[in-house]
Amino acid sequence: MSGALPPPRKIIHCDCDCFYAAVETRDDPGLAGRPLAVGGRPERRGVVATCNYEARAFGIHSAMAMAQALRRCPDLVVLPPDFSRYRRVAEQIRVIFRDFTPLVEPLSLDEAFLDVSASAHQGGSATRIAEEIRARVCAEVGITVSAGVAPNKFLAKIASDWRKPDGLFVIPPAAVDDFVRALPVRRLFGVGAATAERLQRLGVTTCAQLRELPLPLLSERFGAFGRQLYELCRGVDERPVEPHRRRKSLSVETTFARDLPSLESCLAALGELHAELAGRLRRLDPSYAVQGRFVKLRFDDFAATTLERRLSGEADLGGYRELCAAAWHRRARPVRLLGLGVRLADRSAALQEDLFAEPVTGPVD
Repeated sequence: MSGALPPPRKIIHCDCDCFYAAVETRDDPGLAGRPLAVGGRPERRGVVATCNYEARAFGIHSAMAMAQALRRCPDLVVLPPDFSRYRRVAEQIRVIFRDFTPLVEPLSLDEAFLDVSASAHQGGSATRIAEEIRARVCAEVGITVSAGVAPNKFLAKIASDWRKPDGLFVIPPAAVDDFVRALPVRRLFGVGAATAERLQRLGVTTCAQLRELPLPLLSERFGAFGRQLYELCRGVDERPVEPHRRRKSLSVETTFARDLPSLESCLAALGELHAELAGRLRRLDPSYAVQGRFVKLRFDDFAATTLERRLSGEADLGGYRELCAAAWHRRARPVRLLGLGVRLADRSAALQEDLFAEPVTGPVD
């Protein structure tokens, strides 16, 4: 019928449970039932990349300093990450995803969106497709996957976390409004601690309360993000699943076992990082163009700064030395973490943009 609304999309978000730790336990069954963290060594000021649920029972979580994790759980098993092995496992899982739909958007090694709106598998039932995917990953790969099914990406991602680990949660179209109304605003995509606090000052902690605020007020208080808040609290998210989503940046960083005490020591450390970045750039798809370079510094007081400049020419070491010096002078303190990176764009689009762009001569925070 002319003017009829299109049928709701069927989106699945799949998220591997404690992925790195799950792969390690699969390959060494003796680790089963023991608190396990994958990450850097405590003596090198490493952090937890991921941990299993036995470790989480001690309050350990991702991004926690490994030394603190060991204080909370002295029996914690700490393993270094093996990213080449994790990538192989991730590709096995993606092959399974693609058996059901070509519309697969990986978010990281361990999670992805799938659009199964047009899939004929399981009679077109997104719920049964998600169940089959979970069963196949468990049987063929040997790890568990939690999944969320919903009419859009925002809700599917929330749903996949609802019954972790090894769970499935479905938000059918008819249930979206009631589900979102009761949702805390901190669960909205893009709402961090600072935004949640600002909303709380407006008397808003749930999406039902957020719906009471008019769009002009949200736009005034939150800028462009105000419209996103207005839509998300109503369960609206029109973002498509993008199977060919392009990388926007490439970076390398390291946390030092001992703080770098001076600018000179930071500059001396750049060479090894730059060599690593250059190696990764050489392996990059040639359809990418480098448009900018940036440095990231985290100081001994955990304050961080990033400094970026548009790039014309190569990402040479000299340019990073200049950026690093400018960034260091913002606080002039010992440095615990140093990172280098580049901003990327499609080469064809970058060539067109360069014809009209004004040169950028100053730093961009």
